[in-house]
Amino acid sequence: MGYEVVDGPEAETDYYNFEALNIPADHPARDMYDTFCFNIPNMLMRTHTSPVQVRAMEQKKLPLAIIAPGACTVMKPLMLRMTFNSCRLKGSISTRMSRCPIFLRTAKACLQAIFEKKDLEIRIRPGFFPFVEPGVEIDMSCPFCKNGCSVCKRTTWIEVFPAGLIHPNVLQILWH
Repeated sequence: MGYEVVDGPEAETDYYNFEALNIPADHPARDMYDTFCFNIPNMLMRTHTSPVQVRAMEQKKLPLAIIAPGACTVMKPLMLRMTFNSCRLKGSISTRMSRCPIFLRTAKACLQAIFEKKDLEIRIRPGFFPFVEPGVEIDMSCPFCKNGCSVCKRTTWIEVFPAGLIHPNVLQILWH
């Protein structure tokens, strides 16, 4: 599909993890990104792979199509299914003419390929993320059943990832 795989540091600065992504110090969205900090000022364990996108946007020219997989650290209550570390995947298309249908077609094609199901469908729901506008949650039809199973909690849908167009504030910071 023409995406370049990019990587970045897991120990990140406050600027790349928050400020450059439209999440200023007083923004309430920071509450959902509690993480481990170092004894070094403004350094922390990255909470998502979006800082990798910011670094790529600084270094590369348009058009930009990247995939940023990597480890992330978010402090959450420990439960059977949740840990401090998780692996996340960030996909980003940055052009002067990026549109929602592009990333929706890409998401559907990727999920169909991963699960080897050509009839797999996606749906979108509104979602909030400070670094995208509009923000959506993408669900996929359950690849394991047609009428509901334990994997999809008997709904026939599975929430798979958030998505959206890069917020104009993020673009202004990077491409001023």
